[in-house]
This record gives sequence, structure tokens and C-alpha cells, in this order.
Amino acid sequence: MQFGIFTVGDVTTDPVTGRTPNDTERVRSMLTIAKHADEAGLDVFATGEHHNPPFVPSSPTTMLGYLAGQTKNIILSTSTTLITTNDPVKIAEDYAMLQVISDGRMDLMMGRGNTGPVYPWFGKDIREGVNLAIENYALLRRLWEEEVVDWQGKYRTPLQGFTATPRPLDGVAPFVWHGSIRTPEIAEQAAYYGDGFFHNNIFWPMSHTKQMVQYYRQRFEHYGHGKADQAIVGLGGQVFMRKNSQDAVREFRPYFDNAPVYGHGPSLEDFSAQTPLTVGSPQEVIDRYGAMREHVGDYQRQLFLMDHAGLPLKTVLEQIDLLAGEVVPVLRKEMEAKRPAHVPSDPPSHAQRVAKARAEGKIAEQVVAAADHWTGKTAEDDILAAEAAEGAGTARKGSAFGL
Repeated sequence: MQFGIFTVGDVTTDPVTGRTPNDTERVRSMLTIAKHADEAGLDVFATGEHHNPPFVPSSPTTMLGYLAGQTKNIILSTSTTLITTNDPVKIAEDYAMLQVISDGRMDLMMGRGNTGPVYPWFGKDIREGVNLAIENYALLRRLWEEEVVDWQGKYRTPLQGFTATPRPLDGVAPFVWHGSIRTPEIAEQAAYYGDGFFHNNIFWPMSHTKQMVQYYRQRFEHYGHGKADQAIVGLGGQVFMRKNSQDAVREFRPYFDNAPVYGHGPSLEDFSAQTPLTVGSPQEVIDRYGAMREHVGDYQRQLFLMDHAGLPLKTVLEQIDLLAGEVVPVLRKEMEAKRPAHVPSDPPSHAQRVAKARAEGKIAEQVVAAADHWTGKTAEDDILAAEAAEGAGTARKGSAFGL
């Protein structure tokens, strides 16, 4: 099972010190957090996409492309790629480029975002949000899977003989998650394509999360991608830990009380009871998240939000160390011990997807040949030309014999 962290990239005043980082500091802290997560042994780092203050991650592929060269093992992902307001042509090319740069060590999550004004900023109508998500993703799939695309739809100009570049690594598109909090149509979309479904349930009770995940699982099986319990599911989460619960609550309370997203609302205790937010000891986090499978079944990815609400960078790095050192090893062992053999433990890796595509005859083994400096031709070109000539000769012979 994969465990990792995701960031929304908020620029928030530290309520204890009164200091507010500038945008540059916040971006650089996110890079430090991602590299530290890789060094600590976590599986995934994901960034959101926002185009409004107080958030800074407006260009996920820029950040993740840099991190591809700075990290060794961690999967680089998005916790939102705005499928509604981004041009699917640009998404196809940007994330194929990231796939190539990272050597397949990436995936992405499609979402509609949580900021209504972003629609008119990019010339879209929020009332068409679900329809935009459906049409844009259908086009994106074709751009990745087909070499030449002719296409016409409702929300962008037609395409004639268009080829997105670079082509996906090894001829296989990146793995895609569809993220939604409350929209059944997005769960349906994920199921239809056999993609992953990520329920970022950080503000929702488990009863709602259970309902959404169960619906996705049922539709996944309906479309013939496997049994319901084999569907690829991810969950969000929030934790703050110290060695003992009292210290964790005392330290985190001012950050919770003043956070832009949930401050000045329910108490820390009420919010923790109603959502996955867990403030306490590492064992309390283990107990809380180890029980998630009782609600949603065996799942493949758990991401935690840890660098929000103005928490200092030093504190976030300490939280990552606690998560990676004391929580994840126990959770991984406990959850894998309970997982049935036929249920995947991870989302499919790039290598697994390539092997599957080759086994199904969708792609062939690829040989990269050096091109002649003067003619631009490769040895492969010459071989294909010779085979074509031989085939034509065989066809003429066959015709003479009435074959």
C-alpha cells in the first residue's frame, strides 16, 4: 500500500509567531518537504493546483519536473489537476513530458477544484463543470492513446490531424485518479475508464466517504474491470502528532483555531470526531487509520495533509519523520496482513502497465535507433523499407498463384 503526503500550498500566517511567509518561501518549503518525504521513505508526494491567493501551486508540472531530478524513489503526483479549466491538449503534453522526465515515476489526479471563480478566469462556465470534466477527459485519453487525432466537441476548437508531443513514455499513458468529494458523476467516470478514484475526505464523515467509494466500486465491476473489491481507491487524511496526545493537542490547537479552511468553526474536538483529522500520538493515528478499511474496504493509497494552517517548516519535517518512522511501517504491515490475495496492494506502476499493454498486443517492444546525421534515417527505417519491399514481392507472387 502507498502512503504519502499532499499539499494545498496555502500561504497562512503562523498564529503563534505572527509571521507570514512570502510566496517564494512557501514554494521553496514545498520543495524541501517533498525531498524530505523521499528521504524518509514515503511513497507519494502530491501537489494541488490553485490559481488564487492564498495558494501558490499554480504550475504543478513545473514543480514536479524539478522534483523528478531531485528525488530518487517517491512517486510524484497531483492532488488536483484541473480537468475543467485546463486545455486537455496542454494537459496531455505537460504530463507526458513529466512522465518522460521522471521515467514513469508519476501519476496525476483529475479534479474540478474548489474555487468557483477559476472558471471565468479561464473562460469557462462553472455551470458546465461536470460536462467539461467528462468531455475534456475523453479527449485527453484519445490524445495519449492515439497518434493522430481528429476531434470535435462542445467546449474547445476542433482538432484535425493533431499529434500531442512528446508521446507517452513506452507508449503507455500515465495512471490517472479522479478526485471528488461529493459528485457521483466523477466516481462514475473513474469506474467507466477503470481508473483510480480518490476521495479526499478531510472535511467529511466516514459515512459519506463509504457511500462514494462503494458506488465507485460497484460501477467499476459493472464496467468489467474486475471485482468491486479490486477497484483502485485512495483516501485523504490529516494528522498532527507528538509523543503524547496532550502535547499534540496543545501545540496544534492555535493552528486549527485560526486556519482559513476550518478555523472559527467547530471545535478541534468536534472536527476530529466528525472527520479523519487525528491529533494525538502515533498510536492514535495508527488506530484511526488502520480502521479505515472497515468503512471502504482494502484500498491502495493514503495521503496526509501535513503542511497547512501556517505550521512552521521545521514542525512539518518532524511530522513527516514521525509518519514515516512510527506510523507507516505499522499501518502497512497491519493492512497488508488483512488484504485478500486477489486485491491489489498498490495502484499499477508504469512497468506493470507497460507489461499489460504488451501482453494485450496494444504496444510492441520499442527499439531506439541512432539516426544518420545526414539523411535523418535510422537502421530501423531501412529494415522497415526492406520488409515492405519484400512484402510487395511476396504479394505479387501470391497473386500469380491465385492466393
